[in-house]
Amino acid sequence: MRVVIVTESFPPDVNGVAHCALQTARHLVDRGHAPLVVAPAPVPGSKPGADGPCPVVHVPSLPLPGYPQVRVALPSRRLAAALVEHRADVVHLAGPFVLGVRGMAAAARLGVPAVAVYQTDLAGYARTYMGAGEAAAWRRIRSVHGAADLTLAPSTAALRDLETHGVPRVELWPRGVDTERFRPDRRDEALRRELAPNGELIVGYVGRLAPEKQVELLAGACGLEGVRVVVVGDGPSRPGLEQALPGAVFLGRRTGDDLARVFPSLDVFVHTGPFETFCQTVQEAMASGLPVVAPAAGGPLDLVAHGHTGLLVPPRDVTAVRQAVRALAAGPALRAAFGTAGRATVEGRTWAAVGDQLIGHYASVLAGRRTAVAA
Repeated sequence: MRVVIVTESFPPDVNGVAHCALQTARHLVDRGHAPLVVAPAPVPGSKPGADGPCPVVHVPSLPLPGYPQVRVALPSRRLAAALVEHRADVVHLAGPFVLGVRGMAAAARLGVPAVAVYQTDLAGYARTYMGAGEAAAWRRIRSVHGAADLTLAPSTAALRDLETHGVPRVELWPRGVDTERFRPDRRDEALRRELAPNGELIVGYVGRLAPEKQVELLAGACGLEGVRVVVVGDGPSRPGLEQALPGAVFLGRRTGDDLARVFPSLDVFVHTGPFETFCQTVQEAMASGLPVVAPAAGGPLDLVAHGHTGLLVPPRDVTAVRQAVRALAAGPALRAAFGTAGRATVEGRTWAAVGDQLIGHYASVLAGRRTAVAA
């Protein structure tokens, strides 16, 4: 198959959409298919990402106001030209919002089937950043995804949201995790001594530092005796969080093997954001053998088995986060049991396994188009 992946973000960007698009391209190449990526041009002067598995067409972009790390694609003829020149059999729309909307329109004009991958809770972001606009966000989601031959949701919660709001033809497609890179035996005692010189329990968060992630909910854990909070990531909220989380260690952005060394060097992983359609860092923490604390909302509901691999807490509840961390801090045997169970849970969730599922979805869409034409 010749697949054009139209994505709102791609490495060197570091986020869930970019990572999933990269893994998808890699798997398609591994299985003998021919992908092409179309993405917004990265920040000028940024370091290139990992060696890409396939050609990438960059379209002009501008920084998102107030969040310059996010690039928004400008109108360009390069997108439609790329679909024509690549002779696409399928267009894969990764988190369609701006560039993906244009990709959907181009695919429709050319008669090419489109598979849209839902990845971002735009309605939740509208509530966070504007205090309103949720209904308008869902209208846009319905318009974009309703035009696709198939929409793929990353979790059962996301699938229910899409169906409840009138999006047709939705199937479940979760995310994979690199269980070779993220594993318990990468625990680094030297790093632990650096982060917690007095032998504190290390409680970590990994992800973007932005308002919707609500990392300030870790403030209660910062006040627990014998606990050191470690924050990995960067974003516009970092200055405020450095004030809100006294005593926390901020490591900045970490990727690749460096990140894989940090994860198992923690004792507890806490995710705070309530708007996750999946939550890849929870899977990476579980693969690293960590007990997880996460909000009982969205993607984590599929990932964390409460009382077996971690603890689910009410969203936006700083006291509940504090109590969960305190319970795990007091129970080393419980932490070990949760970590072992978490690792066992994700061992079969490889990118190869979910990549094959994706190729199956492509094949179903193509077969449906052929049937429609024959009829």
